[in-house]
Amino acid sequence: MFGIGMPELLLILAIALIVIGPKKLPDLAKSLGRAMREFKKATNEFKETLQIDEDMTDVKKAFDGLGKDIKDSVSPEETADFKRPDASQNTADKTARGDEPDDKIENVKTAFDELKKTEDAEEKKQPQEGSGNDA
Repeated sequence: MFGIGMPELLLILAIALIVIGPKKLPDLAKSLGRAMREFKKATNEFKETLQIDEDMTDVKKAFDGLGKDIKDSVSPEETADFKRPDASQNTADKTARGDEPDDKIENVKTAFDELKKTEDAEEKKQPQEGSGNDA
């Protein structure tokens, strides 16, 4: 502890006893102990804060790297292996086959309407609960 041995510590305590007096020395020791405890507590909290900041920095770097990887994999850049088809060419192919994009949407709408009508008809066929006499 600061390179102070037992003889030096006894000398400091003897001088403190003479200067401060025997009545106030215990109060001074309590105050000194509390101050040391508070200082140690503040130091530990500061160390924890630094550790949390360091951990958060590591997590942020990991998420930044992950975000960059996702952007790279989703980006619309063309590579030598993959090239996006031209939209006009795609529409021309569908028109040549007689498969218009609007026809698919209309087919889905028609199927949905038919399903809705079927569900409505089934609801009307089922007897309504609670309409009978409970005698």
